[in-house]
Amino acid sequence: MRDDVAFDSVDVAILRILQSDGRIANKDLAAAVGVAPSTCLDRVARLRRAGVITGYLAEVDAASMGRTVDALLAVQVQPHSRGVVDPFVAHVLALPETRAVHHVTGVDDFIVHVSCGSTRDLQRLVLDEFTTRPEVGRVQTHLIFGSWRGGPLLPYPS
Repeated sequence: MRDDVAFDSVDVAILRILQSDGRIANKDLAAAVGVAPSTCLDRVARLRRAGVITGYLAEVDAASMGRTVDALLAVQVQPHSRGVVDPFVAHVLALPETRAVHHVTGVDDFIVHVSCGSTRDLQRLVLDEFTTRPEVGRVQTHLIFGSWRGGPLLPYPS
């Protein structure tokens, strides 16, 4: 985001609504935030140009596609250097089970969210795609029993 982006209450309302329904029609969004459709379209375009709105996604239910086992893999790589990190991240992102990769601080270097068809598939993934890699020092697997999504991300109060 550029430093010169200022948010007013209309921008915040637009961001709140779009994060819960990215497919809302512009005229409906405009009515919900109390501005003309042309003004709303200009506001959304400004937020996109500023890098605040980066895209629109369809949320899908992993279980409905046969992916009933979700897990977080805490991974340590060695050595922790760019020459190791970049190829590792590229490998993990290419795996069809990968939902997200987070480079983190602390004992672990990465947290990888995966969705698999079964615990056997999860075991195969860990053994064949993670622990066989020479840079991977350790993988700790955490099964996800439930998840809750937070509210919309809005500008941080100053």
